[in-house]
Amino acid sequence: MTTDPDIDIVEGHLMIHSLTFGDVLRQNRRSHPRQTAVVSDTGERLTYPELDDRVNRLADVFRASGVSGGDRVVWLGQNSHRLLECVLAAAKCGAVVCPVNWQTEADELAFVIDDAEPGIVFWQSSELERKVAAVRERRDGGARWIQHDGAGADSYEGLLAGASAHDPEGYVDPNEPLLLMYTGAFDGRPNGALLSQTGIMLHGLVVANQTGINEEYVYLNCGPMYRMGVLWNTLATLHLGGTNVFVPRADPELICAAVERYRCMGALIMEPTLSAVIAFNEHAAYDLSSLRSRPGNAGWSAMTTPDPHHRPNSSSQYGQTEVTGLITTAAAGVAGLHGRPSPVAQLRLFGEDGREVAPGEIGEIAVRGPQIMTGYHRRPELNGRRQHDGWHWTNDLGRREADGSITFLGPRGRLIKSGIENIYPAEVEACLRRHPAVADAGVIGVPAADAGGQTLKAIVVVKPGMTTTPDELVRHGLEHLAGYKVPREVRFAPALPMKNAGIDYEALDREHGGGGYPGSRLFTTMTGI
Repeated sequence: MTTDPDIDIVEGHLMIHSLTFGDVLRQNRRSHPRQTAVVSDTGERLTYPELDDRVNRLADVFRASGVSGGDRVVWLGQNSHRLLECVLAAAKCGAVVCPVNWQTEADELAFVIDDAEPGIVFWQSSELERKVAAVRERRDGGARWIQHDGAGADSYEGLLAGASAHDPEGYVDPNEPLLLMYTGAFDGRPNGALLSQTGIMLHGLVVANQTGINEEYVYLNCGPMYRMGVLWNTLATLHLGGTNVFVPRADPELICAAVERYRCMGALIMEPTLSAVIAFNEHAAYDLSSLRSRPGNAGWSAMTTPDPHHRPNSSSQYGQTEVTGLITTAAAGVAGLHGRPSPVAQLRLFGEDGREVAPGEIGEIAVRGPQIMTGYHRRPELNGRRQHDGWHWTNDLGRREADGSITFLGPRGRLIKSGIENIYPAEVEACLRRHPAVADAGVIGVPAADAGGQTLKAIVVVKPGMTTTPDELVRHGLEHLAGYKVPREVRFAPALPMKNAGIDYEALDREHGGGGYPGSRLFTTMTGI
């Protein structure tokens, strides 16, 4: 509270009707005082009271660093209980946490630092020190850089040890952003979606209802925590008073050991990690029977337990980062491939004329409700295109079936799917065009021989009088992009086919074997949610 009594009265009235994740943690320390809240990546267990004390200390560090309402905090590290602490401390201070993709290259990370303008950057030395150094050479951002896995007075643990555990319980607007999640570069650069506490909370409760998350639930944070597919489960587990277990990355041995030791029930394990875990545990050296699994992979089903909450013949689900994850829920026996709209959102489909289309007709999916992002960070023009007339326009095409269920058909723009990752050609093309010998480039997806979706192929036009090679362009890509965004194959052409003042991708596909574009933007093959 403030020292101004009039402001205190207003804030007190607002607090009566608000609920933040900070409030959830405050309640859990009272409702579940003996429950293990987190198991760290080093095996340390924290009860809810112990977690709340640490979060209060971190919030004190935030305030001492000048981080308050709306200020950004960047997490540049792998999975850790400390990332959850950052999110919860931000929830108590009104700050915004941005977990960045630590697997991307220094140029991309520096772009995010520059764009987010954080007050604090938490960074990791183990496995990432060289990359972090390269980022700081390009863009330090004027932020306070704190090593989360270090030692000493200025490290994460050192600062917590010297901070106050007092919780002032000031008012924080739950409708303001808590997370800043950078999405694929569909317009040539990443864009940060701002997600509110209320939206994340309601989304998590819907997920918990469908998947059986409760105070007995143990969730393994092994998938990338810079993805909402992991974070919504992390926060839903915390909200329901369950236990979150952390391993730094999707490593088969770490996953198997954690599942057996802590009897984890859920985890987001996608290909190719799923196959790697099955191969690693081929002889059942680890007991993975506590994990709940859905039908689909015989080898995985033999190691795990059927999910009691899975309904036979149920649909997949559809969503995107901008709507906090899923905007439809799984339903059994429906005509639509992606279930029914979430109970906390509205979903409609509109034609090119802006009118709602009839069932059976194709239209752009538009949604509204509390779980929709508040907007893209520092993108007013893009916000104007994506959010208008009372709707968030997803840029995705779909169809409402006669029974009211939804089928997602694909993005209006071109999207390439490589394993779990979404790749937007515009970003890869922009990188290739930065090479001094490249005049133009078009990137397509080629169906992969395995189940990994697509591989990238680049068709490149070289500037007159200059030369380059495929290997040189691949090396150029690896210097500026994450490995999964770099084309496996580069072909040269005298010119690119054009259509409506842009690249004719359909012609490129026909000529160079493109195809197999995704029919779902989200996790239709989840093993645990």
